[in-house]
Amino acid sequence: MTVLLEVDALRAGYGDHEILRGVSLRVEAGEIVAVIGPNGAGKSTLLKTIAGLLTPRSGEVRFQGRRIDGTKPEAIIGLGLCYVPQEGNVFPSLSVEHNLLIGGWAARDDRAKRTRAVAELFPVLATRRRQRAGSLSGGERQMLAIAMALQVEPTLLLLDEPSAGLAPALQRVMFDRIREINARGIGIVLVEQNARESLRLCRRGYVLVMGHTRAEGDGEALLDDPEIRRLYLGG
Repeated sequence: MTVLLEVDALRAGYGDHEILRGVSLRVEAGEIVAVIGPNGAGKSTLLKTIAGLLTPRSGEVRFQGRRIDGTKPEAIIGLGLCYVPQEGNVFPSLSVEHNLLIGGWAARDDRAKRTRAVAELFPVLATRRRQRAGSLSGGERQMLAIAMALQVEPTLLLLDEPSAGLAPALQRVMFDRIREINARGIGIVLVEQNARESLRLCRRGYVLVMGHTRAEGDGEALLDDPEIRRLYLGG
């Protein structure tokens, strides 16, 4: 299978504080890769560095064979790699429709096609297109943030805690939507608080601890590993 994303010995952080200490990761075309680990492990920092929001101190990031570490975020988006942060991911004072227009600033195809795609995946957004994003529920805002990223028809999505703060029923809806997006051929790197569900969802997973890769492997194998369950999945 074609390797879509390669992260090799990545080191990054903030000021004098180093968060990532030699993390390596790969994503093959069309697969879901989960990244789990305790708070402070470096999961969000990893996504931000891949997306170009942080410049790595050393190591490499390659997307579709092209080195992108140090590349500006807007250029990375143009290549087909989109990052959806956990917070601050929509423009609350603007309507759903205007948020989607902003999300599609780099899109090359027609707007009608993108609108249909959003309506299929997130029908609630289609019915609330004139509503302010700030008045949506937490789950609807997360759906809008993902829909904005999908406007540029990415090859790879980086999702940071998409189910955070959602009720269990809405979490199930969110994971179903992630499956649907992946079924359309879009690769996904998933950082999730719900580690069990993310390992069930993914093809492969990585466990990050203190900026290091503690374990990696098939998602089901990690889920069944007694030590992984005891240390990171609550037994």
